Amino acid sequence: MRPAVYSGWQSERVGFMGSMSLTGCVLVAAAALCVLIPVYSQDLSGELVALPVAALLFALATVRIYGMTADEWAVLAVRHQINVAGARDMFFSGVFAPRRRSDDQQPMDLPGVLARLRILSAPTGGQEELAVVYDPLENTYSAVLAVRYPGLALEDTDQINRRVAGWGAVLRSQCVENGPVVRIAVHERSLPDDGTALQSWTAAHTDPAAPPAAVAVVSELAARGGTVANTRATYLTVTLSASRARLAVKGAGGGRLGACAVLVREITAMHSALAAADLTVTRRLAPRELAQVIREAFDPDAVSELAVRNTAAQQRTWEGVGPGVDPDLAGPAAARTAWGSYQHDGAISVTYQVRSWPASAVYATCLQSLLRPRPTARRSLTLVYEPLGPRRARAELSKERTKRDVARRLRAKTGRIESMDERAEMARALEQDMARASGHGIVRFTGLVTVTVSDPDDLETACAELQQDGAAAGLELRRMWGAQDAGFAAGALPLGQGLSARRAVI
Repeated sequence: MRPAVYSGWQSERVGFMGSMSLTGCVLVAAAALCVLIPVYSQDLSGELVALPVAALLFALATVRIYGMTADEWAVLAVRHQINVAGARDMFFSGVFAPRRRSDDQQPMDLPGVLARLRILSAPTGGQEELAVVYDPLENTYSAVLAVRYPGLALEDTDQINRRVAGWGAVLRSQCVENGPVVRIAVHERSLPDDGTALQSWTAAHTDPAAPPAAVAVVSELAARGGTVANTRATYLTVTLSASRARLAVKGAGGGRLGACAVLVREITAMHSALAAADLTVTRRLAPRELAQVIREAFDPDAVSELAVRNTAAQQRTWEGVGPGVDPDLAGPAAARTAWGSYQHDGAISVTYQVRSWPASAVYATCLQSLLRPRPTARRSLTLVYEPLGPRRARAELSKERTKRDVARRLRAKTGRIESMDERAEMARALEQDMARASGHGIVRFTGLVTVTVSDPDDLETACAELQQDGAAAGLELRRMWGAQDAGFAAGALPLGQGLSARRAVI
């Protein structure tokens, strides 16, 4: 059996008119008025002044630089400079945080777009607690599961196809009308490893009766493994909308407790589908465990310290606090957002968004290069999915086809030749609509990759290596200029951020 290949994804058209934003339409209209007003007033000298102004306005609305128009870059730059002038690009926590005037409480420990989140504790029916991330703005509740996946490397074709089909079935099961689950996110971290764990495991499992030559070779290989070794951690985030599930929430008692009970019920129901895809849920993160995951993303130096403390707490040789981190201390001590990077505690990160997926058919292992081990950098890959119900999927695909068909008709009327890219996009839109009509599920999704280093001198090298690995996978990675703090929250933390409810991209 031949390995299956995958293709057919396409970018959303998010313009106000075609691919042009509302600001761009206003600029084009203003450019047209600049040209027409002197003509109607028969003022030739005024026309000489109006033509350069109209050309500038038209260029601002149409010329694209790294995928965005000049007016979009200008708005982003002005917004960033306003934040810098108002010192809103910096975050201080703990004793450095200023107290509010209205009360005596300290601000939230999480910076930026994460400040509105609350970490709740929900009972799961036993003695365990489940961490639930509550977003009051979107009225959503998210739970994070630590999962273990055997992977696709060194597997036969049938096993690979079965596992990928199983994951597709998990997503398809959520594509129901007005389903309570509005977002599913997969987050995987690739952390550099010095090889100590590999050497310790090798020494503990070496047979004393083994030939000395073989022991020497194996020990040497284990010692050299530190340059290519890495540690993987995978998390699955399920987000429930309390607005969609209001009847179920009301039946479970209402309020936050009712919403948490419905979320626990949905996660329990997903276990069988996850098992069919060979995804093993190792644990449901408790509040202190989730806080530790967040803390380790902000402060990579805390990973070893927390690991030692957690081991001592489990062996009852530590009489201090329990394993994990207090949720009130999950965030960084200090953070600063720059134009192209995000500095937090003792590390600095850069987040990229996958703006273009491979144009040709690829195998299921195409994203492996993004998590390639690097000795001086850690990487985080987040894939965020939004399942669409049948009616909304039909409306979305119909809108996509209508936009493309109108664009084709306009080009035909103006005598422009249709490009092969436009024909391929139209063909993919037709294929997606046919697949939907056949009962397949449709999801919106985006991908984000964050690279984190401890030494600022290694940052640009790590970014260049990531871009090279992305190009090898057939991806177009775009640096999130002017929005690195929001990009870090979506790409480096398993909190289900990164895909807005509106038809817009980050």
